[in-house]
Amino acid sequence: MLDSILEFIKTFLILFFELLVLFIIISFVVSLIQQVVSEEKIRRVLNGPNKGINYVLGTLFGAITPFCSCSTIPILAGLLNAKAPFGPSMSFLIASPLMNPVMIFTLWILLGWQVAGVYFLIVSLFSMLVGVIFSRLNLEEAYKGVTIKGEGFFADKQGSKVKQALNDAWSFLYPLLPYLFIGVFIGAFIYGFVPEAFVTRYASGDGIISIVIASVIGIPMYIRPETMLPIADALVTKGMAMGTVIALIIGGAGASIPELALLSKLFKKKFLVAFISAILTVAIGAGLIFNLII
Repeated sequence: MLDSILEFIKTFLILFFELLVLFIIISFVVSLIQQVVSEEKIRRVLNGPNKGINYVLGTLFGAITPFCSCSTIPILAGLLNAKAPFGPSMSFLIASPLMNPVMIFTLWILLGWQVAGVYFLIVSLFSMLVGVIFSRLNLEEAYKGVTIKGEGFFADKQGSKVKQALNDAWSFLYPLLPYLFIGVFIGAFIYGFVPEAFVTRYASGDGIISIVIASVIGIPMYIRPETMLPIADALVTKGMAMGTVIALIIGGAGASIPELALLSKLFKKKFLVAFISAILTVAIGAGLIFNLII
């Protein structure tokens, strides 16, 4: 018992401070990038003559810009109101919460570069595909043409770029500290006290049913990636199928309740149905692919 307690404390301290430093460094660097990549620049680039490249750029911009729906949705509204192409804007919408740098680098640190690389590639391809499909379905007609006010990394700021980046890093990290603490605590507890045989027996399924269930329950649970990733690391170590964990993460991060609430202000119901269906498809598809190749 004493060994388990010591292992729990050691794992918690190492993981918590490792992720804390990672979050600060990555959010600082991303803030510096976002001071150069303005909303207007995104709109101009997405209006380029090569439509195929526009979907790639929409996905990449989603990956390096806002971390959460409170910033993503107002920027999406700004892009659409400024007549940015609808399809690439949808690729931006899908990629933004699922591919932000903190998530990718945390996956790298916790689960290895192969997992992070495969995740990035799969979600990138799905983001571009969803953008193309939404455009072909003429879902642009579901846009209400309203504006959502919200501050984000594109808000007017004062002071040097380094000072702004430091402020952004802290502003991003501070509200996430409770979620990070909870996630690391649960992950360390699983490491120290949950028998591997228990996880293997009850939560190691790698079939499509397990993946579908994980994808569906991820949305109403709204498990923030900052909380889920340390837990995912522990569950995978104990024997849970990688694909099932990935499906749960994508379901929760890609179509969270707050994001759906904001999207309902911008779009009619048929778009919300299509959006939720797309996220579930991405989650299930990514989970199946992971179980096949990882």
